[in-house]
Amino acid sequence: MKNMPLSRLMTFAMVYALAMPLLAAPALAQQSTAPITQPAPAQPPAALPQATAPAAASDAAATPAEREAKALKAAVAELKELSPWTMFKSADVVVKAVMIGLAFASLVTWTIFIAKMLELTVVQRKVRSALAKIADARSLAEAQFALGAKGSVLASFLAAAMREARLSAGISSDAGIKERAASSFAEIMRAEARRVRLGMGLLATIGATSPFVGLFGTVWGIMNSFIGISKSQTTNLAVVAPGIAEALLATAIGLVAAIPAVIIYNHFARVTKGYLELVNRASGAAARLLSRDLDRTHVSGGQRSRGAAE
Repeated sequence: MKNMPLSRLMTFAMVYALAMPLLAAPALAQQSTAPITQPAPAQPPAALPQATAPAAASDAAATPAEREAKALKAAVAELKELSPWTMFKSADVVVKAVMIGLAFASLVTWTIFIAKMLELTVVQRKVRSALAKIADARSLAEAQFALGAKGSVLASFLAAAMREARLSAGISSDAGIKERAASSFAEIMRAEARRVRLGMGLLATIGATSPFVGLFGTVWGIMNSFIGISKSQTTNLAVVAPGIAEALLATAIGLVAAIPAVIIYNHFARVTKGYLELVNRASGAAARLLSRDLDRTHVSGGQRSRGAAE
């Protein structure tokens, strides 16, 4: 370097002076970033509430799977307390109205059953007792005396026969009197049939319409359940089961109202038929007594006429 020219030494010194800062820059950068990479000290307890805020935000922004899991847990808890009364209370207004109407129809059915059972039992006993009392009667007056003041359909037949015999006094045509009396008996029988069948039409209506009314409540409830499914965005059965159970409860109540109504209607149809047969027997008994009175009147009239001729 002693033999190197001065100009070349100056050039080398300038290059060395310019290169030194560039070579020292990476080392300075590493020294400046070293404190940042050191582990941060533990946060004090005062910073813990701030750490729970992001957790709450994450719960609010949960994924659909997480929301479905939470809804499933809530549904399972609700299923443990599921009962008919709970389902009724949580049902829709329309479904509640259907259930109440069907429950009222069921109450009407059993009321009619009790009332008609007592009524038919009493009237059948009265007619049988009346037929037994007039079995040995020889005339309408004797039959009325045997019956007394107890009201029965047989007493109505006897009264109609005596009224027709009184109104037809002086008429020699027995066939006309019997025909007019038979017409009066037919009117009494029709009126009695209408009376004992009162309420059976309502039983038939309840038995025929209750299943369809309950089905309407079920369709309405299931429709609301599907609307709830679309809003909750979950198809898990445990989530949608309570709404479907509430809807099916309406069909169950409809069947509870309809099945007894049909059975009771068929029972009363048989009992009413048997009672109307007793009424027909009573009508025949009254007609026979009227025929005896007419024949007896002609016989006594013929004897009087022969006695007058003699």
